[in-house]
Amino acid sequence: MFKGRHFDQSVILLCVRWRLAYNLSLPDLEEMMAERGLSVDHSTVHCWVVHFAPQLLDCFHQRKRVVAGKWDLDETCIKVRGQWMYLYRAIDSIGDTVEFFFSERRDLSAAKRFLRKAFARHGRPDRITIDGIEMVHMMRKRKARFVYNPRPSIADQFEILAA
Repeated sequence: MFKGRHFDQSVILLCVRWRLAYNLSLPDLEEMMAERGLSVDHSTVHCWVVHFAPQLLDCFHQRKRVVAGKWDLDETCIKVRGQWMYLYRAIDSIGDTVEFFFSERRDLSAAKRFLRKAFARHGRPDRITIDGIEMVHMMRKRKARFVYNPRPSIADQFEILAA
């Protein structure tokens, strides 16, 4: 991955990590490397971030910790950069975040997108607990149309939502 690069692997990883984790500006990173005796141009750091960030993300996903079989789902409304958004999140029984998803709308399609994303990345859990009355109310209000069963039970609606 780092073959043919002018700088050492540790320097490249350090710059990419600081840029992504702490949102440092490129000139600040250039200055920090100069303080450590390295002459790195800010455009070079930008090229490293653009090139290595997706590759590092893939490596992290391949080595991720296996999540527990019981998930708690939660949905809340928070303000992100001055705009109200809905945060869907799944937390396993250990307390680690399994997956999260931001949506501008609180509807069935957003919940389905969140569950599909979580299932695709982590597989289906043994058990899901809906932590919050909002999702249950959404299912009870029948926000989705059910062609084959006009009056499905709550369990049936959740299975359709999770499919």
